[in-house]
Amino acid sequence: MEYLEHLGYLGLFLGSFLAATVVPFSADALLVAMLGLGGNVVWTLSVATLGNWLGSLTTYWIGHLGKWDFIEKYFRVKPEKLEKQQATINKYGSWLALFTWLPIVGDVFALALGFYRVNFYKSAAFMLIGKFLRFLFWVILFSKAKVFLGF
Repeated sequence: MEYLEHLGYLGLFLGSFLAATVVPFSADALLVAMLGLGGNVVWTLSVATLGNWLGSLTTYWIGHLGKWDFIEKYFRVKPEKLEKQQATINKYGSWLALFTWLPIVGDVFALALGFYRVNFYKSAAFMLIGKFLRFLFWVILFSKAKVFLGF
């Protein structure tokens, strides 16, 4: 993580991107570190959001490449289970993309949205909204902590 911090906004973008794929990583920590190092709030919020959003879109497309036959054969998942999951995904549709910001399950949501071919444009829009609100929360929290602690 220290290496990414030394890369500035590029490091923030790369780290945020990787954190939204299957790589376990904390984009939140990078965002706070960038703010702590004096990064511009608007740039930091924008770069983290963009990187994390593009990472989730990549995960969506990885899911989109998935095939039922492959999942059944190599992961030994029964067709009934896939059908049950698809029914759940279809019930909530692209609204699930709002929750791709969540740790661990967010990546699974993005993958499932792609795998079950949920509308890409709606999913992408809801992912962007969710990611932005997540990082906006951290920016506000950091700003309040900075004022409270007097630095």
